[in-house]
Amino acid sequence: MALMIKKSLLFLCLFSSAQAENFEEYQANQALLQESDKKEFTQFQKAQMDAFAEYQKAQYKALESYKKSLGAYWNEPKLSTKKEWISYTPDKKTRTDVDFQKSKITLETITSSPDEAKKQLEIALAKVVTIDNKTVQKTDPLEQILSKIKKPDGVITKELKNEPILSNVIFDKTPDKKSVDAYVQENVKDKSIKSEKSKVVGDKVYSLEIALPSDTVQKKSQQYYETVKQFAQKEELSPSLVLAIIQTESSFNPRATSYVPAFGLMQIVPSSAGLDAYNYLHHEKKLVCGEYLYDSTNNIEMGSAYFHLLYYNYLSSIKEPLSRLYCAIAAYNTGAGNVAWAFNKNKNITEKAKYLITNAAGDINAMSSDEVYSKLLSDLKYEEPKLYLKNVSSRAVTFSQFYSQK
Repeated sequence: MALMIKKSLLFLCLFSSAQAENFEEYQANQALLQESDKKEFTQFQKAQMDAFAEYQKAQYKALESYKKSLGAYWNEPKLSTKKEWISYTPDKKTRTDVDFQKSKITLETITSSPDEAKKQLEIALAKVVTIDNKTVQKTDPLEQILSKIKKPDGVITKELKNEPILSNVIFDKTPDKKSVDAYVQENVKDKSIKSEKSKVVGDKVYSLEIALPSDTVQKKSQQYYETVKQFAQKEELSPSLVLAIIQTESSFNPRATSYVPAFGLMQIVPSSAGLDAYNYLHHEKKLVCGEYLYDSTNNIEMGSAYFHLLYYNYLSSIKEPLSRLYCAIAAYNTGAGNVAWAFNKNKNITEKAKYLITNAAGDINAMSSDEVYSKLLSDLKYEEPKLYLKNVSSRAVTFSQFYSQK
């Protein structure tokens, strides 16, 4: 099975050798740009970078303040993660947790009355299965707080589209009130509601878990497939590879966020991968904000562009295509420097060599692709990128098989 995955990846994730004819031309153009890029980067609005760091610090402070305020009601205050989209009502007493990885919705409300609890859970469920990405950005209490933090000049933002988050997973077509009411009545039943002690005196926490459809991953991948196909082809990648990265990064959660910080489906970090990808796409060094990356089109475009940079530029000294692909997948998660470390941790690596993996390339090029794969799984510094490489590799094959049958 492992050998099939490896050989399939080579076929899946890189297009025909005809495209390789453009590779030398691409490298030549990049070489010409590198010197000017270095000068430009040293001049690149250091003040703007500093301002962006202060902006992120202010965001983090606001997040921590909001989380602390939740502690007045909840024993375990929770905020959104890469795989979970969590939102609260303005009074902070009702919480919705959509776990995209486990394919389930958890609804919780704090009140003294079972009847009131059922009512609040019904309202919360109707909202979470119908709300779109744009409305979340405008109405979520935490997003409203974050939106009041002034962005530095020059940071790119964009209003989100009305993209569905769950409605297209649960309903066969855009739901009307009747179909939503029927879904709510079917899932919010007295016997399914649990209760436990609350830290609010006189109240209880009432909760309800609802499983998402078993084909949620397939439906979410279909939602983004045409966009993925567009940008994957543009960047000489396979759509199956990009879909596998999305599933591994966010489980198709368009509201994915982490405290790196990274945002959206492909978990773009604005000050690193985002900066490189935007410069590659638009020929100027600009920072983007979270709202920009919550837009699926922007996110998939930038994530595909960044993987293109990893494979065709940053790791170009690795000659064997499949070996380079394995290294690029790992680097998307852990960085090129950590990939280099797996092969030459006993050598003195300069910053430049970390970035381009030039010191590691000799060792990598002396190995077969199977040996490179095994080396990464055994010697990457952290467990996360090892699992990441396995998951992306196997999921790329699964998506290829799924879409070849469509």
